[in-house]
Amino acid sequence: MARSKVKRVFTLEYWLDGDMYVGKLREVPGVFSQGKTVEELKENIADAYHLMLRENSVRIPRWTVKTLEFGIPA
Repeated sequence: MARSKVKRVFTLEYWLDGDMYVGKLREVPGVFSQGKTVEELKENIADAYHLMLRENSVRIPRWTVKTLEFGIPA
C-alpha cells in the first residue's frame, strides 16, 4: 500500500516566556512545547504531536508547521 504524501498543516501559536519560546498547536488541544529558539520550538512541538498520536494509537501523518507571529505588550 502506498504511503500518503499529503501533509497536515497546523498553526503554531507561540510566545516568549522568560528566555524560552512556548507554543501550542491551535488545531490540536493539549499539544504544547517549548524551545530556546523558534526553530527548536517547531522541532519540539512536532515531537510532542507525534508522541500524542503514538500514545493514542493513531496513525502518524506527515505534516508541516505554519507559524503565527504576534506581539506581546511589554
